[in-house]
Amino acid sequence: MRPIQQFSVVPALPIQLEALRTIAYNLRWAWSHESVELFRRLDRELWEKTGHNPVLMLGSIAQNKLEEAADDQAFLAHLQRVESDLESYLAEQPAWFQKHCGARPGNLPSIAYFSAEFGITECLSIFAGGLGMLAGDHLKSASDLGLPLTGVGLLYQQGYFKQYLNQAGWQQEAYEDNDFHNLPVSPACDPSGAQLVVSVDLPDHPVYAQVWRVQVGRIALYLLDTNFDRNPRPEDRDITDTLYGGDRETRIRQEILLGVGGYRALEALGLRPTVYHMNEGHSAFLAVEHIRRLMETRGLSFEEARVLASASLVFTTHTPVEAGHDYFGPELIERYFHGFADRLRISWTDFMDLGRSAPGQGEFCMTVLALRLATQSNGVSKLHGEVSRHMWRVLWPGVPEDEIPIRHVTNGVHFRSWTSLEMNQLYDRYLGPAWRDDLANGEVWSRVNSIPAEELWRTHERRRDRLVAWARTRVREQRVRRSAPPSEIEAADEILDPDALTIGFARRFATYKRATLILRDMQRLTRILNDPQRPVQIIFAGKAHPRDDMGKDLIRQLSTVTRQKELGRRIVFLENYDMSVARYLVQGVDVWLNTPLRPNEASGTSGMKAAANGVLNLSTLDGWWDEVWRDPANPPLIGWAIGKGEQYPDAEYQNQLEADALYDLLESDVVPAFYDRGPDRIPRRWIERMKASIGSLCRFVNTHRMVGDYMCGYYFRAHSQFQSVDENGAARTRALAAWQARVRAEWPRVRIEEARRDATSSVLVGANVTVKARIHLAGLSPEDVAVELYVGKLSPLNEIQEPAVERMRSVGDAGGGSWRFEANAACSGSGLHGFTVRVRPSHADLFTPFVPGLISWAS
Repeated sequence: MRPIQQFSVVPALPIQLEALRTIAYNLRWAWSHESVELFRRLDRELWEKTGHNPVLMLGSIAQNKLEEAADDQAFLAHLQRVESDLESYLAEQPAWFQKHCGARPGNLPSIAYFSAEFGITECLSIFAGGLGMLAGDHLKSASDLGLPLTGVGLLYQQGYFKQYLNQAGWQQEAYEDNDFHNLPVSPACDPSGAQLVVSVDLPDHPVYAQVWRVQVGRIALYLLDTNFDRNPRPEDRDITDTLYGGDRETRIRQEILLGVGGYRALEALGLRPTVYHMNEGHSAFLAVEHIRRLMETRGLSFEEARVLASASLVFTTHTPVEAGHDYFGPELIERYFHGFADRLRISWTDFMDLGRSAPGQGEFCMTVLALRLATQSNGVSKLHGEVSRHMWRVLWPGVPEDEIPIRHVTNGVHFRSWTSLEMNQLYDRYLGPAWRDDLANGEVWSRVNSIPAEELWRTHERRRDRLVAWARTRVREQRVRRSAPPSEIEAADEILDPDALTIGFARRFATYKRATLILRDMQRLTRILNDPQRPVQIIFAGKAHPRDDMGKDLIRQLSTVTRQKELGRRIVFLENYDMSVARYLVQGVDVWLNTPLRPNEASGTSGMKAAANGVLNLSTLDGWWDEVWRDPANPPLIGWAIGKGEQYPDAEYQNQLEADALYDLLESDVVPAFYDRGPDRIPRRWIERMKASIGSLCRFVNTHRMVGDYMCGYYFRAHSQFQSVDENGAARTRALAAWQARVRAEWPRVRIEEARRDATSSVLVGANVTVKARIHLAGLSPEDVAVELYVGKLSPLNEIQEPAVERMRSVGDAGGGSWRFEANAACSGSGLHGFTVRVRPSHADLFTPFVPGLISWAS
């Protein structure tokens, strides 16, 4: 039965407790231990029952408990401390902001950060895994650093699924509705005070989205939701039903809403970003909406608006496997965007080519769209940057792979969200308060050596004790839920050993992550785990995608092992992996295991969370671990590398090789180091490794460093680019677009007619080589191009390796549209060298050195 009228019921808080409402609706509590403890203190059992949701908790708590808290002077003092801390946090200007932005008053970028998912806290279920966790941590660090940033996403009615296993060990999915009125979200209102509504056009009708606001410290996150009465069609209301649910048509509708609808929501709110950051390709349709609006508001042509829009676009790719990127068939794109192409005043073929790897053929790829339109793109680790340049080199034909304009910013994690209360207190005591804000400062982390070994170890042991006790309770609940035999339920109280070496493995159960690699030789593993003098135990957690049957089978295999009599106490699988489970694991295990098949892990961040808590990483060389392991500044004591980063065409051979290497490390190094104890029972070799890991890695693997890298390396640049070409009625935009059109028209006739070195004899080390070239520029001038000498040592395959690139200077008109150029290059080492010459467009306002398809080489 549908209601004839709606109304809201809100908690009746005593006046003395009114500050609880303010605290509950600002998610800064999610990274404030004292704030969380305040809600626990109010009603610990209810805090757990409500899924760590303070809004729901305040609406559910018994009134007499609120009255008791209002009369409890100790509780009121605690409340006042938390309230004052939040007020100070919101009012102060962070030191990082003063240092990096203080000299730019009135000229700061306004940044819009778009993501399909945000993992901020477990009670706001709008995330699936690593991408969302990263986005949530990005917002938190942006808040801590004081960045002028706004988040944009979708508010899903059901979010991602809850996981449970059936009797056979197969993953089952349960979806629970989010009750927005009992979540820390509020309506985003228009000037009249009504909830803001925006619309996007679907093939034959508009779809409306109401806009919600989530306050994340200093940062506003705006979320769009289509599930309301303005949309009479069920399929429209269901657009924001489930994260990553439905078919390709549902996906494209979600991505139109995110990109186009999100852009319009910011505009309706009066926000005019100068930087748009697309976190993965899901939001890339915002780029074409940005172009359309600039055409309308600035009176620009498509090409002119594209120049201006591209200046402000930043794109981050997170997927090193091509199949993981979103592709849509031409028919689907035409159904949703044919009218859009008309409004852009371009042909349908030109619109499709924006998202195609090759003109005129193939499906429409969201990553290609983002790469073509953003002037700054990056992967999320050093290795992933290399993989991405190789994967997308087809978009820049003729450009050497190492010069493809895709850089990298290595991911990080928000330390205050992931470090335990006990480690927070330890860091406060020995590192000083600077560790909370100046996380990228290596000098701060070097103070870890001042922590007494006994104190560090006892702190870590308490966390392992807590993990084991919590895991026993959780496993008991799992077994009760699936009606396990009473003996199996009772046995849950005896699983795991609080004193044993504990390994954690928790992540998405994709096949390339190889969760069962450690199970490959069960006899050898059983000997390691059941050693009576040096026992080892493993805790697994993670979800497989609902449609990934191979990932689900990995979970089934693990579930089967956990039921074996000889291993049931030593191997545990925790169902429904979420942020709460992740915190217990990364704070309580001794070793974090990571076994992806190189190079399929873009970055990975779970091991970073573990490192922040003094947990040691044991990983194959992929993602972020490859980067820090190969960094000569880091000592080998930071953890362990499985293998040497080799890649073999035979996957079975590689699996066997790396499984053997894993067992070898456990038997010869990991287990002995943990159990090597003196009379005081302190594992000093292990603690030396913990300190090396904390002291070397923590300065790098945090999102304060990551967000600072984006601000200083990407956002400032995008803002400056956009401002420079937008001023004076976008005069420079128009001039640059006209120049590009002229260059494109002339480029088919540009050619290198001659490139030679006058001398034929050998060259002494350190001497200069002089190269002369004659370039036919047709209707272009030397000022329109960069002619470059490309020189270096030759590889055994006769390829120039580690080249030096020297710009050649124009030395005269050769007549007939040709020009002479010349350059000198020093030869720094002996051996066989070679050179070639290339020519590419050059303009002071070009944002990237290479215009796709416009580069010519000597032949």
